[in-house]
Amino acid sequence: MSTFAASHLSPSYPDRAAWGTAPKLRAWQQEAFDLYFRREPRDFLTVATPGAGKTTYALRIASELLANGVIRAITIVTPTEHLKRQWADAAGKVGINIDPEFKNSQGATSRDYIGVAVTYAQVAMHPALHRARTEARKTLIIFDEVHHAGDAKSWGDGIREAFEPATRRLQLTGTPFRSDDSPIPFVEYAEDAEGFKRSVSDYSYGYGPALDDGVVRPVIFLAYSGEMKWRTRAGDEIAATLGTPLTKDQLSQAWRAALDPKGDWIRQVMQAADRRLTEVRRGVPDAGGLVIATDHEAARAYARHLRNISGEGATVVLSDDPGASKKIKQFAVSEDRWLIAVRMVSEGVDIPRLCVGVYATSTSTPLFFAQAVGRFVRARKRGEMASVFLPSVPTLMGLANEMEVERDHILNKRPPEDGLDDSLLQDANRKKDNPDVLGDELPFETMETSATFDRVLFDGGEFGTGAEVGSAEEEDFIGLPGLLEPDQVATLLRKRQSDQQAAKTKKAETAAPALAPHEQMAELRRELNGLVGAWNHRTGQPHGVIHNDLRRACGGPPIAQATAEQIQERIDKIRAWATQRR
Repeated sequence: MSTFAASHLSPSYPDRAAWGTAPKLRAWQQEAFDLYFRREPRDFLTVATPGAGKTTYALRIASELLANGVIRAITIVTPTEHLKRQWADAAGKVGINIDPEFKNSQGATSRDYIGVAVTYAQVAMHPALHRARTEARKTLIIFDEVHHAGDAKSWGDGIREAFEPATRRLQLTGTPFRSDDSPIPFVEYAEDAEGFKRSVSDYSYGYGPALDDGVVRPVIFLAYSGEMKWRTRAGDEIAATLGTPLTKDQLSQAWRAALDPKGDWIRQVMQAADRRLTEVRRGVPDAGGLVIATDHEAARAYARHLRNISGEGATVVLSDDPGASKKIKQFAVSEDRWLIAVRMVSEGVDIPRLCVGVYATSTSTPLFFAQAVGRFVRARKRGEMASVFLPSVPTLMGLANEMEVERDHILNKRPPEDGLDDSLLQDANRKKDNPDVLGDELPFETMETSATFDRVLFDGGEFGTGAEVGSAEEEDFIGLPGLLEPDQVATLLRKRQSDQQAAKTKKAETAAPALAPHEQMAELRRELNGLVGAWNHRTGQPHGVIHNDLRRACGGPPIAQATAEQIQERIDKIRAWATQRR
């Protein structure tokens, strides 16, 4: 095999390459490749954001090791069956024949293959078999999404037993690590300043640098609030406004009501998302959309909504569907508008033409959210951007505002409060036949739901002043061009927000009758307190701390003694905070 067998592999293979990258490696891939061969390590951990091109990078290393005689065989370990085939397809294009159908019962594969693709679960079921295969020939092990290697103690032990004798091990991951204390096999840990053991990557390439390099798309999040009304089993009727401060139980119930296919909220949000997709397709003709659904029943109902909205049927991919991989591949090369997947984000839904998403699931762990958003970030050409529609839920808003946060796996730490829990992720991706029951709540009946455009989140800033669905104000953001550079996105969002605020001010000035001074003061206080509440949800800071920070920034007495001018100054200040990077 030629030393450069993989040199003609596009950096985002098996999908279309990003602008200006083929046939050469992207800068980060070349840098990581060069570092690998300078060190000649037995173990090497590469952390690269979803969509960066980890498959191309790993296969280029494999080609070089094969050409140099360092290895004679390859084993690729993946989280899912679909990814086994995806890796085999990619490897086959560069002359590396991988068997994705290898089963433990076979014991060996055909001599036509230079290696196999297996799942973590498959290895854990028969580690001795895979150890014998690893010992038989000098073998490179490629761990795809290596954090899955610690999903259970038996898995970790099995992976360690099977691949301890490997000649080389290349670990890859694109999402934050685990929250439990199960060490990931073959990953190095070092003690940090607080005495905790933290995973150490050999090369890291985060979303921020990838965005700067044009390797991934900028992502805007369009958040929707709204009025929810439901009836409990006891017959009580409860109403709440999504996007306002709610108790944990109220929030979970309002969120569930919003996602209920029988209500108007999800239908209105999907209608807005379809309008956004139409706008994006003006510049990206084959752009597609993905709805991430909670369960099978909801997915089928969402498909009916989308047929009524767009006039086209949607491809529905269910986690227990034996034809799921085939449907995904067919959608990837088509120009169909919509795909609906039930918790499939870690199971190979990797379609670069996906530009619009609807986050219609009740799962909110950082791992799941990162994997979900990762479906939309792969760039193919300069200027493409992605749009993700989501409910105005504090946890989701916080995750959207922290797209560039990079996390490591930490051992011996206190119980997590940020949801970095792979057991939750595993639950999120298992087969779902029935709707979720959030917490210990009793089943309830959704009565009425309606959506309201809340705001846009981008690059750590928040834009928009709220608007009715279908209004000109909402259209300002839904109608953003589908081809924009990151700095152009920020500039345009700031302008649209400024225009909205100016229009509202002008409308208020011409409205009659004018408010009495005490009414005007009460209105300003309500507005400020509402903004402080929103900032509390975003940052976790207590309301009193936020008010004190505003007083320090703007001067003046406590709100009860402040003048209208002083309160307005604080309102302007907290709005400015919301549009700046955190």
